[in-house]
Amino acid sequence: MSQVAIIVGAGPAGLTAAFELLERSDVKPLIIEKDSVIGGLSRTIEYKGNRIDIGPHRFFSKSDRVMDWWMQMMPVQGLPGQEVEISYHNKTRTIPVSADGPSPDDVENVLITLQRQTRIYYLRKFFDYPISLKPVTFTNLGLARTIRIGLSYMKAMAMPIKPESNLEEFFTNRFGRELYLTFFKDYTEKVWGISCSKISAAWGAQRVKGLSIVKVVLHAAKKMLGSVTDLRQKNTETSLVEQFLYPKKGTGSMWQEVAERVLAKGGEIRTNSQVSRFITEGNRITGVEIVNSVSGEKEVLMGDYFFSTIPVKELVAKLDAPVPQEAKEIAEGLIYRDFIEVGMLVNELKVSEKTPTGKKLIADNWIYVQENDVMIGRLQIYNNWGSYMVADPTKVWLGLEYFCNETDDIWTWPDDKLKQLGADELDKIGIIEKSQVVDSMVIRMPKTYPGYFGSYDRFDDLRKYIDTFENLFLVGRNGMHKYNNQDHSMLTAMVAVDNIVGNIKTKDNIWDVNTEMEYHEEKKESGTKA
Repeated sequence: MSQVAIIVGAGPAGLTAAFELLERSDVKPLIIEKDSVIGGLSRTIEYKGNRIDIGPHRFFSKSDRVMDWWMQMMPVQGLPGQEVEISYHNKTRTIPVSADGPSPDDVENVLITLQRQTRIYYLRKFFDYPISLKPVTFTNLGLARTIRIGLSYMKAMAMPIKPESNLEEFFTNRFGRELYLTFFKDYTEKVWGISCSKISAAWGAQRVKGLSIVKVVLHAAKKMLGSVTDLRQKNTETSLVEQFLYPKKGTGSMWQEVAERVLAKGGEIRTNSQVSRFITEGNRITGVEIVNSVSGEKEVLMGDYFFSTIPVKELVAKLDAPVPQEAKEIAEGLIYRDFIEVGMLVNELKVSEKTPTGKKLIADNWIYVQENDVMIGRLQIYNNWGSYMVADPTKVWLGLEYFCNETDDIWTWPDDKLKQLGADELDKIGIIEKSQVVDSMVIRMPKTYPGYFGSYDRFDDLRKYIDTFENLFLVGRNGMHKYNNQDHSMLTAMVAVDNIVGNIKTKDNIWDVNTEMEYHEEKKESGTKA
């Protein structure tokens, strides 16, 4: 291989870039990963036979390119009466997703199919997410609140807020202020630790996209005509998808498989290594200085192309170029939200599903906790992410998600205090009896969510400066300071490799991945920044 690409970060974006380079070019990828394990935000951690993700990731995408890529890596379990035609590097083939497909019990790596159920927990009651128009929804809300929601929605449709300058206005315009206050405000502010009125509307455009009450009603009507059987669900809003693929041993097993293929094809992955400096010459990056966190040894690596998935704030601080003062200020002003997950094994939940044969475990994959008298933001039920995620099927394996800043007291709490917090809070809101807790563990993950506040409104100016380095490609969630899902992170890496292979100089096509163009056009017309 005549050229080298140095890729900083072994998450989905970095590993995708490495694999694509090996498949499509003569460029050798060298991945630099600061942690001892690969996967980034998509890793899976095993604890006493139980598997826990850093927030599980659905393997669903509107992009055929990504869906095909995943199915190239792992077979799909047998599904009665279905076949999926995939296209990979201009070659089309049919994957036998049928009753004769592989059984998850028979193969190590396989994509299983899961039914999606997500609900909101509010007023100590469950509500469908997105909100459905079932009678139980209106019963739970009560007549007075239901009327207020209806009137508020009609007002929003008749008199939308223009221009739409923040996330509160974004939600209000699409759902009405009363529904926003009921089901969006408290959870969103738990995630970000800041008022929705101070968060850019661009976050809503990226995460909520085209979801609206009209889309919810149409989807409900479609369901009445029959269940969804198409794995791709191309015509369904992402928030409404009813089934998805998932690696039987957790998200991280997909990226472990990709890493093994990268190594087998001649790529290189160095763990426990952190970039301390990006070496520049004019408008090019020429090398990186890395430090081994175990031995303390320093080394300089030279390359032809450079991919960065690390936080933009860190990248700019590590450039040895004369960074303009404005770019420095914007980078230093970028804000990130950090993440704590408490894995909790319990004998049973207090809440349950009632069936003709008795009570059983609720079917939710995850639950948004809208209650404002507890700190927990989201609850995962790993039993419903596949039987292979839980060592003992008679127990319930939970993931309690807390959003914070590294400067918050909770970040420095000892693990035992966090475990106790989780047990107390789930007991308080009626999910468990804390006496039923069998075991717990704690995970901390810094810079999980790039914030759409702070200096974010000036980010385009910072981007223009970074893009002047012609052989540097920003990809992935933190690499682009963009709240991407793993499929979008992968696509940014794929498009970056497209540009290298095709000698395409612009990087606009990379930044356009997962951008709601209609929203951005509206912002331009109204004269405000997206």
